[in-house]
Amino acid sequence: NPYPFPWTNHLFQDAPSVALGVFEGHMRKMAEGFKAIRMAKLELDGGYKAAEHEEFFTYFNWQQFDEGEWRLCPPVVSVGGDGAMYDIGFQNLSRVLASGHPIKVLVLDTQVYSNTGGQACTSGFIGQVADMSPYGKTWKGKTEMRKEIGLIGMAHRTSFVLQSSIAHTTHLIEGFIDGLNSRHPALFNIYSACQPEHGIGDDMSTHQSKLAVESRAYPLFRFDPDAGVTFEEACSIEGNPALEDDWPEYVLKYLDEQGKEAEFTVPLTFADFAMSEGRFRKHFRVAPPETWNDDMVPLIEFLDLDEDDREGKFPFIWGVDGKQRLMRVLIAAELVRSTEERRTFWHQLKSLVGVDKIVDLDEVRNQAKAEMAQQLTTSLLSLATSGNVSALAGLDAGAVGAGAGGNGAGAGELPWDYEPVWVETPECTACDECTTIAPKVFKYNDEKKVVVIDPKAAPYKDLVKAAEKCTGGCLHPGTPWNAQEKDLEKLVKRAEKYQ
Repeated sequence: NPYPFPWTNHLFQDAPSVALGVFEGHMRKMAEGFKAIRMAKLELDGGYKAAEHEEFFTYFNWQQFDEGEWRLCPPVVSVGGDGAMYDIGFQNLSRVLASGHPIKVLVLDTQVYSNTGGQACTSGFIGQVADMSPYGKTWKGKTEMRKEIGLIGMAHRTSFVLQSSIAHTTHLIEGFIDGLNSRHPALFNIYSACQPEHGIGDDMSTHQSKLAVESRAYPLFRFDPDAGVTFEEACSIEGNPALEDDWPEYVLKYLDEQGKEAEFTVPLTFADFAMSEGRFRKHFRVAPPETWNDDMVPLIEFLDLDEDDREGKFPFIWGVDGKQRLMRVLIAAELVRSTEERRTFWHQLKSLVGVDKIVDLDEVRNQAKAEMAQQLTTSLLSLATSGNVSALAGLDAGAVGAGAGGNGAGAGELPWDYEPVWVETPECTACDECTTIAPKVFKYNDEKKVVVIDPKAAPYKDLVKAAEKCTGGCLHPGTPWNAQEKDLEKLVKRAEKYQ
């Protein structure tokens, strides 16, 4: 054999199970080493007592390792594709996650069985054309809804779960580090472009991975069982663009009828992503300008129509041709279904993490002010009509202070001087870190230099993280704008060196 170390052959779907066996043997050897060190230390300190320590060391295993010992143990990582982990080997994956043993599983999700010729896989999207999901007269690509292995992994409630892509380096590497350091099993589900089966160029993997995330085809997601008890506490969809919206927006540039440059803002839907890949190409048809009519409806408007109102309407998305002229691209029913399914999944993720429950603090403060003012007015009227001077004494002192614009929380003022996040724009290196982490706060200007467009459009945690990742060292997070944000003391400490 060609390997200069012990090895074993196994079926590709058995990687998690084999990894579990390797882990058990590996941890037994590590435990023997750590046990010897602990016993030697006790002996040297004169503290070893057989009656007290013998039973402990007899059953000593990886679960008793302290943090230092645990960090010295190389992780055992199982690697496989979506076919191996989503389908034929799913029972092996599930068993490892359920075991609670800290095996790390990396899934390269290509949405097809790439190793055996590109057959359809349960990780694929509705309408995807592949072997075993052909495009024909009656069957037009894959009809099944995509299996979400990230949610299935989370449902075990034992495991760290990361769904990410190579186009989101910060999210990916931070997730790897946290998952590898976790004493839980870890499932890393990574979007992996398969160039021939997706119908994209060999140099387009990063570009298409970015589009997949932005179009809600493949939202970023993580579940950390150590982050809290509820799903809302343990789950995160941070890193996705436009969290509050169904779809992010982008600027479509084209040449008008006079040949002049023009542009307008359009949503980036799943259909826009699908139009850029060969596996969905048969679901699109360009409509020449002379055929445009009122029965053609933009896709996002079509999605909001009732079934009866869709009759006789033709959904389309905007695009540009090779000469940069504006064009309408009509969409088949299968891609409409697929876009609806991806939007529904995005809504489900948002409800899971509580994004739709975000409270408008200004509205709450204004409402509190109004209620306090009403209380003050009622008490003063009572004083005026009854002549009872003691009525003022019944007022809550905090209510009076806040109603008068004092420094209470109801007044909306912070217990520190607020300094907005700011950027030394000329020093920007266009590294994309801040625009990826907090896209509603930071934006590139015409010179490809970052500027701040809304300093309160992201939590302070994201502003600090952006400063830490800034390769030009030109981003300064300022001070927190929301006194209720979690872990503010730690965040302020992290931010000190960037102020």
